[in-house]
Amino acid sequence: MIPMTLRQIAHVTGGTLSPSADPDATVTGYVEFDSRKIADGGLFVALPGANVDGHDSAEAAMQRGAVGALVARDIGVPAVILPPVEQVEGDNSDLAAGDPDGTARAVVAGMSKLARFVAQELVDKHGLLITGVTGSAGKTSTKDLIANVLACGGETVAPPGSFNNEIGLPYTVLRCTEDTKFLVAEMSARGIGHIEKLTHIAPPAMSVVLNVGSAHLGEFGSRNNIAVAKGEIVEALQADGIAILNADDELVVGMASRTNAKVVTFSTQTKADYYATGIVLDDVARATFTMHTPGGEHEVSLKVFGAHQVSNALAAAAVGIESGIDAAAVAEALSNAHSVSVNRMDVSTCADGVTVINDAYNANPDSMRAGIAALAFTAAARPGVRSIAVLGEMGELGEDSVAAHTALADDLGRYGITHLIAVGDTPEIHALMTASADHGIAVEQAIDVDDATAIVTGILSTVPPGEDHWYERTDRDVVLVKASNAAGLWRVAEKLLKTER
Repeated sequence: MIPMTLRQIAHVTGGTLSPSADPDATVTGYVEFDSRKIADGGLFVALPGANVDGHDSAEAAMQRGAVGALVARDIGVPAVILPPVEQVEGDNSDLAAGDPDGTARAVVAGMSKLARFVAQELVDKHGLLITGVTGSAGKTSTKDLIANVLACGGETVAPPGSFNNEIGLPYTVLRCTEDTKFLVAEMSARGIGHIEKLTHIAPPAMSVVLNVGSAHLGEFGSRNNIAVAKGEIVEALQADGIAILNADDELVVGMASRTNAKVVTFSTQTKADYYATGIVLDDVARATFTMHTPGGEHEVSLKVFGAHQVSNALAAAAVGIESGIDAAAVAEALSNAHSVSVNRMDVSTCADGVTVINDAYNANPDSMRAGIAALAFTAAARPGVRSIAVLGEMGELGEDSVAAHTALADDLGRYGITHLIAVGDTPEIHALMTASADHGIAVEQAIDVDDATAIVTGILSTVPPGEDHWYERTDRDVVLVKASNAAGLWRVAEKLLKTER
């Protein structure tokens, strides 16, 4: 964060100083809500959680070097005490779901005001360029690619993992200093108006919209409503800003009418300002392609996995080149980029030749289809091997949830997936299993992570029919592990990678 005294922080946030606070004490370090990460000069955010209240850790944060804390009540440490915030009726945000007494709302509101101030100071006085990214699928992967590209042009801050909501976004903004040239702000929504609020905290100079899918369909009610919400990131642009839109999604490219800013497009299917031709996937679904840009053509060979990453890479290229980075440098950065967000299309090959695709951080119908396609393509390059999908439930799909899970079976069948391990015991899981069996897929149900691991290990430990030299092969079965994060299926991937067979 930029250096600020506790007096200044109190003024910006509308809070009052606690009796023990030194008004002139200056925050020079990072802002953290994990007291274990606090270092000298830091500011501790006493955020209440489902199991632990950060107010109980404030004293420990002071002992580790914190200058002060953001708190909702006086707890006897140097702090800025934040005013209460009333709950908005019908608020379905992540924050509101676990904040019965409003304590978390007060702390997050204070952190957001501080982040807004810091962002504007850095934009006005140091030329910080903020890029906002949203979409129903692919936000985190694209955020990582954008960060890799922008790092060619200067110090870049991007959120760790999927810090993309009303807590994660201000936390990310407050990682910026006077030396930060680029901020990548990932923005998510569970309702109309959520992204608009996030753009007030980190006003974008560039806005990227990847797609409008069916993630959170239960909250929004329709794809058109999702488009309304995602388009708020475009409406936030000033006239000198840039909207970067996916020309392959009609609801996204239609957002051009919602801004007076410059509009550029990207596509994997047709000519656009940034487009790809000659897309070829290797045996683990990494794409090589020719990238066409206003600055010429350049070859790109991605190290991230899945055909869908080509579209994400084009979006990242548009951000980099429109930011003034040379197109050749952008192509090189994309070719060297690795995923830095855990459990996101993380592909690993075990010593025995089994490949595990760990994409277990999140799941919606669009990302499920992409994961299944990556599984199928990787297995297709290895004749005779089994393609094993370990799938859990997709959350927040509302009344269409059972139908969406049933439809996944069509993708499993169309791509020739040989095995499905369905984890859970819900109507959605049973619908997926029944429909998949109708496609001739070998289906087994697992109740939990340990059960799923045991079932997959059993399959991997048997020799497929006709494979007389199975144990001499260097490439064997391929396993996809994917579900909404709450299912915790990433533990299946970890166990498989550690198991000797």
